[in-house]
Amino acid sequence: MVALGYPGEIQEDLSVRWFWWCLSMIPFCYVVFTLAVGLAEATSKQPSPAAASLASAARYLTVLSWCTYPFVYMVKSVGLAGPAATMYEQVGYSLADVLAKAVFGVLIWAIAAEKSAVEESELSLGCSLLVKRLYRFQCAKHQGRASILISAPRQSLLSLLVT
Repeated sequence: MVALGYPGEIQEDLSVRWFWWCLSMIPFCYVVFTLAVGLAEATSKQPSPAAASLASAARYLTVLSWCTYPFVYMVKSVGLAGPAATMYEQVGYSLADVLAKAVFGVLIWAIAAEKSAVEESELSLGCSLLVKRLYRFQCAKHQGRASILISAPRQSLLSLLVT
């Protein structure tokens, strides 16, 4: 993608710039398609609805930020020239980079925090269920002994107490 776009980026001839832009769009479209469609399964496998929502937002933010790059590349291809064109390019690439990297990084952190919270609550729930089961087992164990003693005939009970 970058290797195909760079030769056009350094050219002044608009037809050459458009040629290299078109070539660079082939791998670009594949990557964007993979992000938009191919990662839907990974989004649906998130452990909670909040994590799935954040993962979906990260996916679409990435697609949106990536789609700004071809438009910024075209700034000089539509007739703008000189320092103004360079300034528009730099501002455009900078905004796309902030979206693609900084905002995406915050979303990834939020996804990780949500997944950690889900795992901690599952672990806490698992531990509390284990404690409840152990308590019930101990109660049943003690109740079982008591029922054996209560249901035993009196002679057996006396023999148990004497021995």
